[in-house]
Parts: sequence; C-alpha cells; structure tokens
Amino acid sequence: MNSTNSMNSTNFMNSSNIATALIMTAARAPYRPALICPAGRDRSGRARFTQYNFAQLNELVDGYAHGLSDYGLGPGERVLTLIRPGVDLVAVAFALFKIGAVPVFIDPGMGRQAFIQCVTETEPTSFIGIPAAHLLRRVYPAAFRTIERYITAGKPWFWGGACLAELRVQPAAPFPLAPTTPDSEAAVAFTSGSTGIPKGVVYTHGIFHAIIDLLRQMGVEEGEIDQPGLPIFALFNPALGLTTVIPEMDARHPAKLNPAYWVESIRTHGVTTSFGSPTIWKIVGQYCLANNLKLPSLRRIFMAGAPVPPRLIEQYHRHILTGGQVQTPFGATEALPVSNISGDEILSETAPLTEQGRGACLGRPLTGLTIKVIPISDDPVATWDDSLALPTGQVGEIVVKGPVVTRLYLHRPEQTAKAKIQDGGEVWHRTGDLGYFDDQGRLWMCGRKSHRVETAAGLMLPVPCEAIFNAHPEVARTALVGVGPLSRQRPVLVVELKGGIIPTPPTRQRLINELLALGQAHDHTRAIQDFLFHHAFPVDVRHNVKIQREKLAVWAERQCR
Repeated sequence: MNSTNSMNSTNFMNSSNIATALIMTAARAPYRPALICPAGRDRSGRARFTQYNFAQLNELVDGYAHGLSDYGLGPGERVLTLIRPGVDLVAVAFALFKIGAVPVFIDPGMGRQAFIQCVTETEPTSFIGIPAAHLLRRVYPAAFRTIERYITAGKPWFWGGACLAELRVQPAAPFPLAPTTPDSEAAVAFTSGSTGIPKGVVYTHGIFHAIIDLLRQMGVEEGEIDQPGLPIFALFNPALGLTTVIPEMDARHPAKLNPAYWVESIRTHGVTTSFGSPTIWKIVGQYCLANNLKLPSLRRIFMAGAPVPPRLIEQYHRHILTGGQVQTPFGATEALPVSNISGDEILSETAPLTEQGRGACLGRPLTGLTIKVIPISDDPVATWDDSLALPTGQVGEIVVKGPVVTRLYLHRPEQTAKAKIQDGGEVWHRTGDLGYFDDQGRLWMCGRKSHRVETAAGLMLPVPCEAIFNAHPEVARTALVGVGPLSRQRPVLVVELKGGIIPTPPTRQRLINELLALGQAHDHTRAIQDFLFHHAFPVDVRHNVKIQREKLAVWAERQCR
C-alpha cells in the first residue's frame, strides 16, 4: 500500500465513521483477501470466482466515493441501494459511508407493494440500482418522486442518469472521510416484515461499531473467512477484517439454495464462520449426510432467524462439524445481536426442556446489554420504570437496552412509540417476542407477542405448544393459531407433514388421534382439540423460516366455518 493510504489511515484512527475500519485493515493487511465473489462455472462445472484484497477493495471504494461525490451525492442524504450481493454492493456501501451518505437497503423479495411503500417512506434523493430496479421505478414513478440522481449498476437503457462503472475515478486518491459522529445516520435497513409491512430501521455509525464489538465478543476474529447467508452481514466483515465469500445463491429465495454449491464454496475457500437461517442449514445438512461430507474448516455456524430445532444442532455436532460449534444468537433488525448460546449447552442442558415445551433457550445477554421481561401489552409504554421488570420464571415481552439498540423507525412514529421505551437518554427496544428468564440467568423465548392465543382458559404460546407436536415422526412442523374473538379464541394446530403431504381421510384421522394423545400428555397443550393440515406454511422472505401465523390464522378461520 502506498504511503498516502497509510497516512490517510493514521489521520482517521479516531474517526467514528465505520469506513475507518476498512481503511485500517487495508493498511494493516493489504494483501489479505477481502471479497471472493462467484463468477460462473467452467465446462466441468467447477466454480469460477473473482477476488479483491483489502487494498484493492479500499481503492475501489475510494474510486466510487470520488465519483459519487462528484456526481452530487453528499453527507446525510439517503441513497436507495439495490445492487446484487457482490463486490459492487460492498464497495458502494462503504463509498457512501465515506461520503457520509446513508445507503438504504430493502429486501428485493419482500413483495412489490411492500417494496413500493418502503421506497415511498424512505424518501431517498439518489438511487443506485441494477437495470431491473430502474425499470420498476418507471412503472411506479410516484414512489420514486424524491429522487434527483439516478445511477445504474450495469448498463443504463432508456432512463438516463449515470453509469456506476463510468463514475468511478481511476486512479483514486484516498477519499477524505466525512466528519461523522457516533449519532450520525449510517444506513437504513428494513425489518423482515414477518408480522406486517417492513419498517425502516435507522442505524448510526456508533451502532455499527457496537455491533462489531459484540461480534468480536462472540468469538469472531480478524483474519477469518466468512460465508454469510444474509447479504447485509457482508457489510460488517470489511470492518471486522474478515474475508467474505459471497455464496452462489439467490438471496431472495434461501429455501431454493443449491447445497452442493454452498458446501463446495466452504471446502474450496476454507470458510471458518458462517451465518444462515435454520432453513439454509437444514438443506445443507441433508446434503452433507446424504453424501457423507464433513465441514472441517468451520469453527462456528451461527443459526438464527427463528428458533433452531435441537435435532438440527445435534446433526451438525455429531456428523458434520469436526471441532466446530453451532451457536444460536438472538437479536432483531432493531437490536443485533442481543444474546447467544452454544450448541454444546443446548444439547447437554436445554434441549430436553425445549422438547417438553419450556420454549427455546436464547442464552445469556451479551456484555454491555441489559435484557428484561415486562408484562404483555399491545399498548405503548412511554417511559421506563423499574417496576415493569417481571421476576424470574414469569412470561412477558422481552425488552433490551444497550449500544446496539436503534432508536426509531423511519417515518413511523406510531410504530416507534409502540416499540421503544424512553429511559433518560437511553432507549429500550420491545422485541415483540415473549419469554422469561430461568434461575440460571438464561433467556427463553416462547413466540411472538402477535402470535399468542388468548383462550377462555388462559394464554397459549406457539413455541412451547408446537414443540410437543413436532416430536411426531411424520410432522415437519406445526403452527398454533387462534380462531374466533380475542380473549375467547379456540386454539387450532395447523400441521405440515414431511414432504408436504395432505393426508387421505383414514390417515388424517389416525394422525389426529396420535396428535391428540401427544397433546393430552401435557397440561399446556391439553386444550388443543382441533387439527388442520396444510401442504406448505407461508414464511418470511428474508430467512424463509419464520412461519407467518397471521396468514395461517386467516386460512384456519375459513376452514373452521
């Protein structure tokens, strides 16, 4: 690396701008691979890839930062960023960080109407996107009315604007970092929308630094090689000093993952850490078992996005990993990460309790975070009072306070009021998850607040109830829903069988009798008398694993008429 870049990194050692971390890594380890991206396959089917080291990535970022700044992008403006996972997504994001602009990331698979609403609420002034995204804004011009500058990541067609590749300045001097503060907006990312229209979550540069500190606390070390199953996680890696291997997959449809490609990439590049939903790891695990494959390079697998079945963890610990460990962190788009627990602790201590209907153990709070459980309510709580905290063992809503907690939803004051509790200069985030603490200080989760079923006999919660019926050998998964008016709902269990089979009448009755017997053996499931069979549950678009019980409840209501 040239002396100018080294001087640049020294000058910004104390900057709050998250791009500082990339500059420092490029100065410290210029030739370490930063990004490895898929580039098709050769005639034999072997994967091709392109690679950038940290010096090259930082130089690319500087080139884009100069070009985008010259085109008129400036500090504080929101930039709608719709680029496929890869080097341009990472480089453009860090270029915007250096400028002090705010990239806005929206999941492309969330559905057209939800996508349009998210764009409208964000009010971006610049737009960097692939050609297909620019076509969409031609169809829905009202949603893009605030945009003044259009940039195409690819070849612009008939819509005008600039070409991203042509904006890049080569060679580029180090770009002067915008003088951000820890409270300066860094990015906007949207929730998964699993319980409604996705909401824009505002991250600051200080929150990004806090997330990176917690990931280090969870054991991630500089120099490791990461293969993220969620594209946005690739944005933390340059700041952590990790090599990022972009997987060959459609990020819009994780459930359609080709496990052969995923495993090939891990084994080719020696991936040491990887984040993915239980859906991804279930598909990969089945492939590894069928082909007698192990993944010896992996030190850890982060499984998150929904409760992880202990049987899936056991599969990896016994048959696939050779010294690595599954970890199941808990968090939300609004506060990430919050707690963590190792697969060893789950298998040795908490798995039997989960199978008995105690909920899913989320582990202990990470250092620097405070987690409490408060009474269940759908009403806003304006200010914190210590009397809100429930005692050990009592179920309520999980709330968290700490440096990774975001303060608001973009242009959603009503949702902000419902999800945030003011506590002096700090903010508690109401996760919308119900749970409790055990006597060892571990947090347990029992399901979403919006998924609770309130019957005349009392409260019923999805995770503890479903665990009882998921033990049936023919069941893939179940979903507890409520039918009828609130507080007098009838609990109905919707069942998805393995292979998506809808049973014939004789088989259906046999299964119902067997499920009834399972439910009668436990106090908390005895009230479940109604069973429906569904071929494939609707799930969230981000992880393809969170069951959309609201949709199933509407479906069940129609079936029960």
